[in-house]
Amino acid sequence: MNKKGILRILAIVLIFIASVGLDRVTKLYIREHVHISDNIFVIKNFFTILHAENTGAFLSLGDSLENPWRFILLSLLPLIALAFGIGYVMLKPSIGKLTTIGIVLVIAGGAGNLYDRMMYGSVTDFMHMNFHIFQTGVFNVADVSIMVGMGLILLESWKKDKAAKKKQQEEADAETTTA
Repeated sequence: MNKKGILRILAIVLIFIASVGLDRVTKLYIREHVHISDNIFVIKNFFTILHAENTGAFLSLGDSLENPWRFILLSLLPLIALAFGIGYVMLKPSIGKLTTIGIVLVIAGGAGNLYDRMMYGSVTDFMHMNFHIFQTGVFNVADVSIMVGMGLILLESWKKDKAAKKKQQEEADAETTTA
């Protein structure tokens, strides 16, 4: 493996460790120091810290499922998806930098929430934002990693699409001027 490949893998590992590490530290702090349903107003009427345990997935989806469906949908399938994502990002060095970082953040966020679900039977959520015209559900650092990761993937896809359209237009313009 060349130097560029080693640096790429090192960056992937460091981003993953940083994301999962920050998620673990914040969740452990909340579990130990904030009581369920306590409200700590960080920015009044906008950003609140509170302790909630989510037994489902995103927005508590699936929290009423019975086993084995609960295990399959909330643990086994996410584990398979994470393994696929890790394999994809490690074996596909041709994907763009933003997409690589995005996939790693999505995997790290998924791993952080999956760890909670498998160890505690629920995912610790603790942040809430109120934008007055709408408000978020309660979320955590892993959720932020997933959203930022998806944003980076979409951004790079948009940039590539825009560049391809520009190239297509330039080729069409060149054909028009030569005809």
